Amino acid sequence: MFGPSMHMEAAEIVHSAARFEAEKMGKEDEAVEEIRRMSGYGGDVIVVGGFPASESESESESDLAAAEIMVIWAIQGPTSFAPNTLVAQSSLELRLDACGHSLSILQSPCSLNTPGVTGSVMWDSGVVLGKFLEHSVDSKVLSLEGKKIVELGSGCGLVGCIAALLGGNAVLTDLPDRLRLLKKNIQTNLHRGNTRGSAIVQELVWGDDPDPDLIEPFPDYVLGSDVIYSEEAVHHLVKTLLQLCSDQTTIFLSGELRNDAVLEYFLETALKDFAIGRVEQTQWHPDYRSHRVVLYVLEKKSKRCLADESSLNQSC
Repeated sequence: MFGPSMHMEAAEIVHSAARFEAEKMGKEDEAVEEIRRMSGYGGDVIVVGGFPASESESESESDLAAAEIMVIWAIQGPTSFAPNTLVAQSSLELRLDACGHSLSILQSPCSLNTPGVTGSVMWDSGVVLGKFLEHSVDSKVLSLEGKKIVELGSGCGLVGCIAALLGGNAVLTDLPDRLRLLKKNIQTNLHRGNTRGSAIVQELVWGDDPDPDLIEPFPDYVLGSDVIYSEEAVHHLVKTLLQLCSDQTTIFLSGELRNDAVLEYFLETALKDFAIGRVEQTQWHPDYRSHRVVLYVLEKKSKRCLADESSLNQSC
């Protein structure tokens, strides 16, 4: 298993190499990325598409998605590095310090032998997202205190547990047969009387109409890690995101860079309705970075994401 420091060093090498190649080919200007701010997240994001008055506004969703995939695979080179260096999927338990707590996340490694079942073990993208939330709150670019949060495909529940420890009122959702492990992990880690927020478990099948309590009121934040894994699930996922989100909802999605075609298909589909920005790894938790993971922020296009830092005080 590679340590976090090795991750960071390798990521810097890949990033530097990509920039060197761009300069060598005389394309330095093309490598300049457009930076924006999202209304529900105070950090900068790199524009993928869907923003008003953006340089990419005239491009099609398919072109924007294809361009993003080329950039990600060129800069991060995900297939050159081993997956799951932040977790141990063969273990029955993942221990992680977060928010001043020592979390113990139970896993079910034997479930990986069941086709289509991946939510009973941890993946790097879940650890990255959870620690990103903690780091963002500590850096004061994000506040989850008292916010309604819905997590999709919660799996083992790490991300939702961290959201609750950060003061959020989290609803952790998954398929009916995944809820037992999820409930057990919440009981193990949050029922100690010292949680700033709250966490409950609820069944949610993507594509089905959500229970009224999930959208009355609409959540402030929707979270998901490793939820972009097959083309068949993309339409159901995007439909559920549209159902759960008002124009005041911000979505954080982290994904494993294992299949460029699936990610491209998701981006192309989601860009029809959402503005999408990518969070650069310099804004992740410094000890939990991976070039096999990508992190996106999404907001409905009607929300009119802010154009740049100078417009932060203007109304959306």
